Amino acid sequence: MQAPNTLGEMLGTLFDRRTLNRRIQDGRQIRDQCLALLDERAEASGQQQATSVLNRYRALDDTQKAAFFAFLNDELDLDAGAVAARAEAYQSDPTGANYAALTAAAESRRQRLFRKLNAAPGATAEIVKMRKDLLAQMRDTPELARTDHDLVHLLRSWFNRGFLVLRQITWDSPASTLEKIIAYEAVHQIQTWDDLRRRLHPADRRCFAFFHPAMPDEPLIFVEVALTKGIPTSIQSVLSDTREAIDEAEANTAVFYSISNCQDGLAKISFGNSLIKQVARDLARELSGLKSFVTLSPIPGLRNWAVGAGVGLDDPDAVARLAAHYLVDAKTPKGLPLDPVARFHLGNGARVHAIHAGADLSDSGMTQSAGAMVNYLYDLAKVSKVASGFATTRKVQASAPVRTLAKQAAAQMRD
Repeated sequence: MQAPNTLGEMLGTLFDRRTLNRRIQDGRQIRDQCLALLDERAEASGQQQATSVLNRYRALDDTQKAAFFAFLNDELDLDAGAVAARAEAYQSDPTGANYAALTAAAESRRQRLFRKLNAAPGATAEIVKMRKDLLAQMRDTPELARTDHDLVHLLRSWFNRGFLVLRQITWDSPASTLEKIIAYEAVHQIQTWDDLRRRLHPADRRCFAFFHPAMPDEPLIFVEVALTKGIPTSIQSVLSDTREAIDEAEANTAVFYSISNCQDGLAKISFGNSLIKQVARDLARELSGLKSFVTLSPIPGLRNWAVGAGVGLDDPDAVARLAAHYLVDAKTPKGLPLDPVARFHLGNGARVHAIHAGADLSDSGMTQSAGAMVNYLYDLAKVSKVASGFATTRKVQASAPVRTLAKQAAAQMRD
């Protein structure tokens, strides 16, 4: 067999564990299976038991899943007394043995259970689905946040950037992958296969996704890119079915116009910051004519903020001013930008570059932001410095025109 020739292929080989028998053969309740798995020491038996637990879990209904998560949350919780005792012993005598005892006590039994479950073939994808169920349960049972904290801790380790593989999605990618791109697109809905082809096939269009070797057929997140002459001012021009494609060598701007997370069970596991930066740098190496890297982003919280502030969004000029004021000045109680998309890009090292009224005339665009969109500019030489400054000061970096619009809106609202 030919040796793997890329990191992704090598990791894929490591993660290619053949699926065990998935029939439920263990007659015990899932609680008892979990407790037995925690006590299991033999690797082969542990894999079989982990597979059985995951099989049993898939067969549970919502009520039974609620009971399962309550079991994890309550019966497999930390022993706070043991942690306190180990911490006191370590404080008095900071030996390696006392440190090991403290760290062992500080890991809950449910976290150990998740680790053991992940030994089963295909378990990582199953655990991601399990967390999706957990998040749904937390809407009515917020105390399950303890279990979620443990699971997020493990998922952030398992989905570390070092394990992620970047792939370009093209019109020649497998149909199953293309179907998932259509299904997971969360910003600008893909209506038809022809619509998808217009986003993937022309020379001035790109799509990139992160994959994980444990879930090789499931994109984690993807970004759609338009290569353009100049910075576009509307999504209509980017997605028009009558536009004329340009040669990629003629492009001077890379526009990140849609970024979509694909796995609900990986909420709070951030991939987007790494994805945009890596794609931008890869494109800069590939196409020397690219000088600007920008987004064309929605402003999802604008209308709700305007309604709360008692201001209208009927006049296009007013929309642009209010959008600038919202992005630059509207803050959460913690001093962060109120808009979630702004928090993401500003924290990622971008700055607010330009506001465009009438840029998204779709139903969702009009409902969320009265049609306004924003360009966030990524200066590849400065993103680390800008991101660090934002993390320290929480000051919104914005162009002079945007700041002028924001000041005009603030003055009008005071009057």
